[in-house]
Amino acid sequence: MATTYRDAGVDIDEGDRLVDLIKPLARPTMRPEVLAGIGGFGGLFALDVKKYRDPVLVSGTDGVGTKLRLAFLTGRHDTVGIDLVAMSVNDVAVTGAEPLFFLDYFATGKLRAEEAAQVVKGIAEGCRQAGCALIGGETAELPGFYADGEYDLAGFAVGVVERDRILDGRKVRPGDVLLGVASTGLHSNGYSLARKVLLDRYALSDRPPELSGRTIGEALLEPTRIYAKDILALLEGTPVHAVAHITGGGLPGNAPRNLPDGTRAVIRAGSWPVPSIFGLIEREGEVPRDEMYRTFNMGLGLVIALPAGSAEAARAVLAARGLSSWVVGTVEAGAGEATCEVVG
Repeated sequence: MATTYRDAGVDIDEGDRLVDLIKPLARPTMRPEVLAGIGGFGGLFALDVKKYRDPVLVSGTDGVGTKLRLAFLTGRHDTVGIDLVAMSVNDVAVTGAEPLFFLDYFATGKLRAEEAAQVVKGIAEGCRQAGCALIGGETAELPGFYADGEYDLAGFAVGVVERDRILDGRKVRPGDVLLGVASTGLHSNGYSLARKVLLDRYALSDRPPELSGRTIGEALLEPTRIYAKDILALLEGTPVHAVAHITGGGLPGNAPRNLPDGTRAVIRAGSWPVPSIFGLIEREGEVPRDEMYRTFNMGLGLVIALPAGSAEAARAVLAARGLSSWVVGTVEAGAGEATCEVVG
């Protein structure tokens, strides 16, 4: 009896059907520079070098982590793609770069075209928010490799910035203020701890009073804010010295990453409102305060270093874009490699 690839667990027809579902989702994200996108062997992007004096390409890659488990448990797959884009394009954007294009990698044990299309719908929405084109990706069906109903995601972003406008911290000076920009919640970090604490104590449909009517599942699936356009708008007329994307490692691990040696970031706890989901995790899990700050963003998706006299103008730009921000600390002189201390 003949054996087919489908008998081995790989359905080529289902993969072809997914490509047909993806194409109309990717189409609205196209930019004029895209020469060839979904469906070819490679995505073609013609950088308009006449727009730049000395362009530098910036790349970033990331995944979604165990936040994907929430998508599996709830059956909601249309938001984790936003997280996927956010984690890469935010890293690209904090260098001062404009995200240009994005590619994704989707791997699963058994391909379900409609489910995968929901994931790509989120990816396309994330690209729309970032202003970049979804020009390609890879779908891998790996029978026996993933548990039934599970998948993994990875994303890859490329942006461009003028060499003399790269935000690398060289302009940071002691006396600069640190502006914290609101996150939408956990974003995509710390989910192993968050799940251990909350899902051991609550059902996904539970509505603790701290969450103001939202369910545990809704709060945990809240998509990551994409800051790319916000950062570019801020750079139009504000003397930004450095921007940090607050991801894994929290404030102590990320706030100093774009600071020069010989400086330290001093962040004052209590100088911004911490979203209630963090307090819920801290209380229910009896998580030490230091562990909270090392694991989660604690309500700050970005930390921006800029001259003290520019803080209010920067806050006004962000507020016009619907983003809350607060002066949360200062840059001080330090010794050796840049560090961050959360005080208070």
